[in-house]
Amino acid sequence: MTFKPLITAVCIALMVSSCAKSPLGRSQLKLYPSNQMDAMGIQAFDSMKSEQKVSQTKVTNSFVSCVADYITRQVPKSVFAGEWEVVVFEDDQVNAFALPGGKIGVYTGLLKVTENQHQLAAVMGHEVGHVIAEHGNERMSNSTLIGVGMEVTNQLLNANQIANNNMIMAAIGLGVQVGVQLPFSRTHETEADIIGLQLMAQAGFDPRQSVNLWQNMDKASGGQRQLEFLSTHPAPATRIEDLQNNMDGAMNIFTASAEKPNCRK
Repeated sequence: MTFKPLITAVCIALMVSSCAKSPLGRSQLKLYPSNQMDAMGIQAFDSMKSEQKVSQTKVTNSFVSCVADYITRQVPKSVFAGEWEVVVFEDDQVNAFALPGGKIGVYTGLLKVTENQHQLAAVMGHEVGHVIAEHGNERMSNSTLIGVGMEVTNQLLNANQIANNNMIMAAIGLGVQVGVQLPFSRTHETEADIIGLQLMAQAGFDPRQSVNLWQNMDKASGGQRQLEFLSTHPAPATRIEDLQNNMDGAMNIFTASAEKPNCRK
């Protein structure tokens, strides 16, 4: 790619960024069409199902599907209008995920930390929140823009014959990672927490249990975490504070909800 097209690509990306907004009003950069993101989500999910062990335990699958059904019913049809697919994977990792195209995966390790339907709903609401806010699209778009931006910088350095070009580019790469990519991921996590809190409340799950969930997560980690500054995820204490700051609104939604889930392990 020559220098002029690179500059053009950066300008187009910045114009797109100024137009897109997240559900919480934050400016976003989204370069990929939704149908393309859906296709990638479906392909990734199918690959995971073929490579990882899927749980055949009826009680576990019924419980997870029950919670997922209440959560996904709250998702706007503009995000996904089809039927969501939910799969429980036999794995000890404490995790879950949601992908564009209506796909949700839950690992059995998570069910050892979540004590009830409300806490599982907090995790599931958070993961679906990433899909609603199109964070996957945004991350891919920003990675594309960062790659273009670094290539522009590289060409400028070469054009001016600056010494130690590789060392400078390495420093810029580190600066991009710590200054842009990782903090931006923390922004996504916080945004998904807030969207998820609203989702679980709309679905009739007690949003106060989200705080209990992260207390459990903190205990389960055994204190083995990176410093928050160099982590893609906020520390549990930070998440709990953010959740509590948004709890009054969530409780109002919860009180007004007509949903009465009764999902049991």
